[in-house]
Amino acid sequence: MARRVLTTSPIPMKTKLLHQIGLSLYNTSHGFHEEEVKRKLEQFPGGSVDLQKEDSGIGILTLNNPSKMNAFSGVMMLQLLEKVIELENWTEGKGLIVRGAKNTFSSGSDLNAVKELGTPEDGMAVCMFMQNTLTRFMRLPLISVALVQGRALGGGAEVTTACDFRLMTTESEIRFVHKEMGIIPSWGGTARLVEIIGSRQALKVLSGALKLDSKKALQIGVVEEVLQSSDETECLREAQEWLQQFIKGPPEVIRALKTSVSSGKELCVEEALQTERDLLGTVWGGPANLEAIARKGKFNK
Repeated sequence: MARRVLTTSPIPMKTKLLHQIGLSLYNTSHGFHEEEVKRKLEQFPGGSVDLQKEDSGIGILTLNNPSKMNAFSGVMMLQLLEKVIELENWTEGKGLIVRGAKNTFSSGSDLNAVKELGTPEDGMAVCMFMQNTLTRFMRLPLISVALVQGRALGGGAEVTTACDFRLMTTESEIRFVHKEMGIIPSWGGTARLVEIIGSRQALKVLSGALKLDSKKALQIGVVEEVLQSSDETECLREAQEWLQQFIKGPPEVIRALKTSVSSGKELCVEEALQTERDLLGTVWGGPANLEAIARKGKFNK
């Protein structure tokens, strides 16, 4: 009987979005034509988004355009989507660290592209493209950490909010500079920042274009921890060590946990409970569960 209920219960649309990897927020019904946007973004080269997948199950995603403080060119926006798709299919993955090359995170959009994409229609098209990409990123079944060295400005600050956690080095800075550019965050940063620190604090941060140094960011809950080192190699090691405490265990369990939490955040209670039930069915009686029962390790670390 239970099995029949499990297979016949209707799945609401929002729940389907979380169950089906790769679905996007916007499509042609919203006036979004992805291939047209891609053709426009291809016209703005420079930099790269690099992905390294470790045997430990941790991926390292590097924003690499150091001559422009790792600003996103159009090609980098396209590569970010490509890397998200690759990560969606990385079944051995458990965690992800996002960082910038050469001791700085990202200064947001490359102004050369911004100047050329100057109409409201262009702005909304890029907005939908990046919201699609970063929402898919946020829903990855990987526990993600933004490693903020140097400055995370504008769109760079927005990218940090798509991660589950944020770590900063002592002298780094996060700043949502959008107001000073005469716009508002457009890559989903506002909604995610409200989720992280609440609407009152988010309004202060955004309307004041506040410079969040590591002390202030830690105080208001934007970041989890301030790392001891500012050296590029050493702080990456620290970030990996910090993340490791949350990804111990088999990939299928860590990935199910992350997806369950994402469901609890995005769905109503009833839908989140149904998702939890379905995810439990993927691990209950599985190898990790049977091994834990066999060693009677329920209460032992």
